[in-house]
Amino acid sequence: MTMNEIERSPQGFEEQLLRDLTAHVAERAETASAARPAGRRTRFLRGWRLAGAFGLAVTLTAGALAVQTMRLGDQPPPTASASEIFHLAADAARQQPELTARPDQYVFTEFLSTTRELPDSGPYNTVRAQLWQSAGGVAYTQGRYRPESDPNGWGELRELRMRDAGDPWKELDAFQPPAYHGDLPTDPDELLRYLREHPVDLHLPEAADEEAVYGDESMAYTTARSMLRGYVPPRALAALFELLAREPGAVVISGDVVDAAGRHGVAIRMPGVIGGNDDFLFDRDTHVFLGRRDSVVRNGKESLYSAAALLRIAIVDRPGQLP
Repeated sequence: MTMNEIERSPQGFEEQLLRDLTAHVAERAETASAARPAGRRTRFLRGWRLAGAFGLAVTLTAGALAVQTMRLGDQPPPTASASEIFHLAADAARQQPELTARPDQYVFTEFLSTTRELPDSGPYNTVRAQLWQSAGGVAYTQGRYRPESDPNGWGELRELRMRDAGDPWKELDAFQPPAYHGDLPTDPDELLRYLREHPVDLHLPEAADEEAVYGDESMAYTTARSMLRGYVPPRALAALFELLAREPGAVVISGDVVDAAGRHGVAIRMPGVIGGNDDFLFDRDTHVFLGRRDSVVRNGKESLYSAAALLRIAIVDRPGQLP
């Protein structure tokens, strides 16, 4: 499979998601406009969403846009709630060693990604991917991949830019935001206030009402989840998990879960996903964050689209450098 095939996103699928997103935002805007203070503008930072990079699913989440997704099949009740799992994950986060980074350095991550060529059909393919994200948000993200079956099959290092939500095939010129979140508050209440003032940029379509989306109370949770793409120091990561423990609508998926690297864990299904589901995976014994998986729902049937298992994270000086 070529790089173009691996990073290709199904245009029809994304366009349908964007149409649903636009329609839902317009509906929310009608009811929210009366409650918004006149002239109020919500501030937000530029976030990032790598559309299809290394075959990772493009999942549109937008705090205010909590869409009811389908739950397939009857499952036994979980042994712990999502809130309890997040609190255990917070305890595990506090035990991790802390990494420090200068703005000119890079956050290196390596992960396994299993994905399908199309959202709900075709064979699954697994690649090993390495990303170098600018710690200070002063350079483009760079990455490379290889098929997991070929240890010597690394592709060339290349820039990976954000995609325009209104046109999935268009790349944006802006740098991704800082990948090193060293300035986050370590108290959950303070973190919540910070995230409300600094929501991640979802790159909404032009027709979307930004104030209706970014001003919604649940937007802080969407921003918190987005920070797991980079590096969050241990105490701030613990606060982030404790904050996510408060998010309404998160549920534990019953039964044993195996991530893309074959590790056994527990999955928490997050709310607010359009057209599918977004699950966070934690180690079943240590509750260390393992990664995430994305599924799509088509005609009442849910199927796995992609799964990404985080293998290691480090701070390095330049793209291409290994820890």
